[in-house]
Formats: sequence, structure tokens, C-alpha cells
Amino acid sequence: MPWFRPFLEMLTNGRPMPPGMTTVSKYIVIEDVRPAVDGGRYPIKRVVGEPIALSAVIFREGHGALRAVVKWRLKGSQIWSEIPLEPINHGLAQWAVTFVPGETLGRVEYAVEAWGDDWGSWRHEMTVKRDAGQDVSLEAIEGMHLLESALSRATGPDRDMLARYLADAKALESGGGRATVLLSEKVHAVMMRNPDRSKAVVQDPVFEVIVDPPSARFAAWYEMFPRSQSGVPGQWGTFKDCEARLPDVRTMGFDTLYFVPIHPIGRMHRKGPNNSLNAGPHDPGSPYAIGAEEGGHMAVHPELGSLEDFRHLVGRAKELGMDVALDIAIQCAPDHPWIKDHPDWFKFRPDGTIKYAENPPKKYQDIVNVEFWGDHQDALWMELYRVFKFWADQGVTVFRIDNPHTKPIPFWEWVIGAIKAEHPEAIFLAEAFTRPPMMKMLAKVGFTQSYSYFTWRITKADFTEYLTELTTTDCAEYMRVNFFANTPDILPFHLQTGGRPAFMSRLVLAATLSGVYGIYNGYELCENDPVPGKEEYNNSEKYDFKVWDWNRPGNIKDFIAKVNWIRNENPALHEFTNLNFLRADSDQILFYWKATEDRSNIILVAVNLDPHAVQEGLLWLPLFEMGLRDDQPFHVEELLSGSHLEWTGSAHHWRFDPDVNPAAIFRVTL
Repeated sequence: MPWFRPFLEMLTNGRPMPPGMTTVSKYIVIEDVRPAVDGGRYPIKRVVGEPIALSAVIFREGHGALRAVVKWRLKGSQIWSEIPLEPINHGLAQWAVTFVPGETLGRVEYAVEAWGDDWGSWRHEMTVKRDAGQDVSLEAIEGMHLLESALSRATGPDRDMLARYLADAKALESGGGRATVLLSEKVHAVMMRNPDRSKAVVQDPVFEVIVDPPSARFAAWYEMFPRSQSGVPGQWGTFKDCEARLPDVRTMGFDTLYFVPIHPIGRMHRKGPNNSLNAGPHDPGSPYAIGAEEGGHMAVHPELGSLEDFRHLVGRAKELGMDVALDIAIQCAPDHPWIKDHPDWFKFRPDGTIKYAENPPKKYQDIVNVEFWGDHQDALWMELYRVFKFWADQGVTVFRIDNPHTKPIPFWEWVIGAIKAEHPEAIFLAEAFTRPPMMKMLAKVGFTQSYSYFTWRITKADFTEYLTELTTTDCAEYMRVNFFANTPDILPFHLQTGGRPAFMSRLVLAATLSGVYGIYNGYELCENDPVPGKEEYNNSEKYDFKVWDWNRPGNIKDFIAKVNWIRNENPALHEFTNLNFLRADSDQILFYWKATEDRSNIILVAVNLDPHAVQEGLLWLPLFEMGLRDDQPFHVEELLSGSHLEWTGSAHHWRFDPDVNPAAIFRVTL
């Protein structure tokens, strides 16, 4: 045994070396490829047309030239596209390129490939020696050998050109004359098009990117309870009533209409008003207590209408430029058909009763959870897959998932991957107000969007710290946050006490900080009647019908419409990671800006975080980053009020009256 073999085996953690092999390394090192999530274990995310700014460290021994490309293909395809990487720091072996991974939705594989550039190395050496007056006869012969080798790879006009230049070089006797022929730009261009990649090295593992529709990154959600849309106390709203409300919702600028569960509601242990345990005969119960004799997760509540009515609603929404999002809650009422047909999918207590859901001290007597693990796992998981597939077949490809953090990670990775393989346009929103590691893991394994802690961020420091984490760390590659300003479960204290100014300022924050945001209906009416001491709505719509006057005095519908119009008209607000915080000389004024990469659209947003008092101070603009000189005048339009200003310099004073102008959105024209 050669003396070095035991040493090599030690380097490979004791694994025996294959016969005849002397190393486990590749002759070119490709490392630190970015962007990547956990070393490529999970995909990054982009939308159609969104670029990837890729970088890598690539090197080998010695000074030989290298070439590298990033190549990509739709997963399952045999055809790769590619674009060259360019060296950006020779000393640190850093390479980079920006590319767009196609215009097709789906899962795209991409990888860096590198190879030794014998032609580039020869050309550099030949040029240096010739320019130094040295004899290059042998180098010229080596160059001709490289052309001869390239003839076997080239085709068509390239092959003809190489053959002609090779013949011209051979016809000359001096090394200098041959050098002149071989170093021509035309020969170089042909050789660059026909490299020797027989020993190319490809990064391992290959990375993936999920390419989603644009609405994954930019959308405005409006949540409603379909049963509360009739406008008549105690009377079930229908899908036709929801359809009648579409123009009003669309006029406010929302493009995603989100329904809480629309399935039959269980009768056993049905909850009454305000979560009481004794429901009356006409109480509708919680829509999250899914399933009754009328059906389960693939049925609609008969009071809402038929499945055909629902499909008609989805079609009408699409005509208005809206998606319908459906809430999928993987839980059951005690009288869900699954419990009778598949009792092994559930957990029963020693006394024979089924175990209902709990989050001590909270109890959910009207809900039972499925057991994901066991001999029944395959059957259960396939049934849940069929639930998603069923609604996708009805035209719904946007899903808000209730409490996904209480279900297994492997299930989500599998089912989301399976659905998106058939419906790459599908969007999954994770409603998971939970620990950061779980929230992030759900995003990694496939959730398109994520709820966030935005709802509880109040101070300037809160926003700056949290948003900086989301936009500047690896989170930005896989976690798209959906900033909901309120939900049926959460009426935050700042909305309870801040009145109309709080609703307006929080709306601006949600709509301009993130590209994706949402509200639960009633927000536009500044609904803020709480259960005392809790972040909960009094007379919650979760347990009862609600009759809304959608035009009641004090509403902010016009304000919401204006903000959504501003969002739609300004591409800088369609992105998330272009967020940068700016200096404002008040702790109660949050000031930030967003701009397109080419600075054709520059938006600055300032928000008064104090809904109870006037705040004012200097706002400091980033003139250099905006491409402005200190003495250069520029035009500013405050988009909420429509006022026009001519500014020069960095610092500008602004006054915020919470009852009049709780926020300002500036568009800068250079």
C-alpha cells in the first residue's frame, strides 16, 4: 500500500479509498455559492422575471486561467441555459453574475460549472512573452495544438474559421508570425465559443429556486366571512352575496379575496356567541369546526350555496383581477365524516371519548386534530393532498393555512411540493405566529408567504430591528412576509386605543414596508371593540353573524384605496428587500425609502407612530444614494395629499397631525 493511502482515508473520515483513486477533491474548488438556504438544502424564492444576483468563490492551484458559468433548467428538463460568470476580485477568487431563471413558473435547478481555460492561459502567456521580445516558437506550436483540439468540438462556420487560421499559422515559419495569427481577436472569439469542458467541475449539490407568480411578492389581501355578507341580522350570507361585494373590495384596491373556511360546520359541541359553550339552535358556530353530515373538507356549507355558485364567484373575481384565497384548516369537528370512516386517524382518550384540541388553558371543544403519524399515515396524507387538489380544480390556487406550525414539517414539504408540481402558480400562506425557528422552517420547506410579528411591532426601534433582519439576512431569500394589520383573532392594543389615526398609520406601514399585506374586514370601518384586557374582538365574527354597514361614518375606505393606488403605480413598492431606514429627528417618526435599481422610481415614506399627538421634525434624505448633489434641486410629490414641492438639500421639516396627515408618501423626481 502506498504510504499516503492511510492518510487519505483519514481525510475521508475513515472511508476506504476506491482502487486507483488518490484524492477525493476536485481540481477546481467551487465554494460559497450564494444565494443559498442552508447550503442548498432548501430552495430560494423568486417571482417570474425577478433576477438572481449570484456569487461564488472559484479557484485552483497555480495561475492557470479559469472560466465559469451558471446554468439553469426547469426541474425535469434536459435542456440547460447558461450565462458566464465574471471575476470581480481576483485576489479573493470571487466571481459573480446576475441572471433571470427563465420566464416559467415552477422549480428551477441552477449550478455553477467551472473548467480550466487552457486557451486563456496560453494566450496570456504568449502575449506576455511576445511583448517582452522572447522567442515564442514553441508557444506557437502549443497554440496550434489547442486549435487542432478545438476543431473536434467546433461545428459549422466556427470549424471552417479555425481550420483556415490553423492553416495560415502552419504556413508561416516564425513564432512571431504565427503568434500574430493565433492571437487575433477573431480566433479568440471562436475559441471562447468552443471551450474544452471535458474536465468541467459542477457545484455539488445543485441548488434550486422556486419561481412563483408576481402575486407571491406583491398583493393586497382582504379577509371576509362569507356568511356575514347578507346584511340581514341572523341571515346567512351566500356566495352570491360575496359576489355582490366584489366591486367594493376591488375599488379599495385589493386583489386577493380571502375566505375563512367555507365547509359544513359541526353540530357537536358547537360554540355559541363569544366562544360560549352553549350554542342556540340558530347559532352558526365557528367555521374552523369543520365537518358535519353534509360533508367535510371537500364540501361547501349548504347555506352558502352550491359548489357551482362558488366556482362562479371565483370566475367573477378573476374577471375583476382578483384571486380567491381559501383557508385550509387541517382539523375537524367531532362529527366530521372522517371520524366515522377513519377513526384510526384520531386520538381517543381512555374513556373512549375523542380528544379535542387544547392550548392550555384554552380549550377548543368543537375541534379535534388528526394524528399525522402511524400506520394510517399514507392514507391520511393522500387524503389531505386530495383536499388541496380538489380546491385547485375549482380554480383556487391561493391557500391560507391555519396553524401550520402544529403539523409536521415533512408533511408540508411533501404536500406543497406535490401541489406546486401540478399547479406551479399555487401560493401557500403560513398563518404561524410561533417561535422564529419554526416560522422560518415553514418558509424554507415551501410556504410561499408567511405571517409575521409585524402586528406587534410598535416603536421605531422595533420596526428597524425586525425589518433589517428580514431584508438583509438569509431570510430575504426564502421568507416572504405578509403584513396583516389585523386578523379575526387579533385586535392589537394599538388599534383598540389609537382610533382612526392608528388604523391609517398602520395601514400605510403594512402596505409600504412589505410588498404583500392584508386586512380583515372591519378594518376599513376602524372596528375596535375589544374584549377588555385582551387582543380579541368583542362579539367576535368567529362565532356569530355580523352585520356590517360598509359605508358607516368614520370609515377609511377612500384612504385605503389611495394607498393601494400608490402601491400599484410605484414599482419601488412592489419589492421588499429594497427597504432602507432613514434618519428622522423624532423617535415617533419612522422614515424609510424604497427605489427601483435604476432609480427611475424613488419613494420615501414617513409615518407618525403616535396616534395621539402631533409629531414634527427634520427628515433626512439620502441624496448620494438617490444620485443627487447637495446643491441639486429636485421635485417631490406627496402622494397622499397630492401636494408638489421643490426641494434642495438633505434635511426637510415635516409636521404630522394624526387626525389630518398621520403619514406622508413622497415620490421624488430627479
